[in-house]
Amino acid sequence: MLKIKNLSVSVKKKQILKNVNLTIKKGEIHVIMGPNGSGKSTIASIIAGKKNFLLKKGEIFFEKKKINFLSPEKRAQLGIFLSFQDPVEIPGISIYNFIKISLNSIRKANGKNEISSNNFLKKLKKVSDLLKIDKKFLFRSLNEGFSGGEKKRNEIFQMCMINPKLSILDEIDSGLDIDALRTLSRGINTFKKKNNSLLIITHYQRLLNYIIPDYVHILYKGKIIESGKKELAIKIESEGYNFYKKKYNEIK
Repeated sequence: MLKIKNLSVSVKKKQILKNVNLTIKKGEIHVIMGPNGSGKSTIASIIAGKKNFLLKKGEIFFEKKKINFLSPEKRAQLGIFLSFQDPVEIPGISIYNFIKISLNSIRKANGKNEISSNNFLKKLKKVSDLLKIDKKFLFRSLNEGFSGGEKKRNEIFQMCMINPKLSILDEIDSGLDIDALRTLSRGINTFKKKNNSLLIITHYQRLLNYIIPDYVHILYKGKIIESGKKELAIKIESEGYNFYKKKYNEIK
């Protein structure tokens, strides 16, 4: 699904990522954890094609196609979705219209007809019920005046409606209470199928009480310094990153 080879990235002349390698297969869930400033969000941004990042070296392949220089729109049409840490407010555009236009734009780019109103409404009801979203919420302006929890729920709602091949969730769990976290996790677990993949960026192990990853990676100073299963996240939660920082600094 996704292959990153020897990726080095700079922002404003400061190197953030250093020779990062990562492979995500179809149906896998990968989690990236790490201290603040380690480059986690930069990985999310560079995969999605966000501007202002200088790709100094390396390659990004999505379904064996090199996407280094594709626009964010082209990447979205291929099936890449990024959930933002802090989604922007867009007054005057309802969630309902935003989702329908996005979905049809992706369908058109892939040679498909627009989704019928009947099928769209059926899908809308199914996903809103799953995420406990009231119908009135869908006709509010996109993220305008939303609480942190509402913004995060709306991001997962978009993901479930659009049904991308690769979803990148950047700190989707930050600022959520336990009930909101459970609802979002239920949405993610229902969305997850054998033909799509997830890359989740988080500070906390608590999300992994509800979502079982295939792999957990520790990112530190722009490098993946350790990879493992869910047990790695549990160890980080109890012991912190100091052991891995020390190990990395000793090798270096």
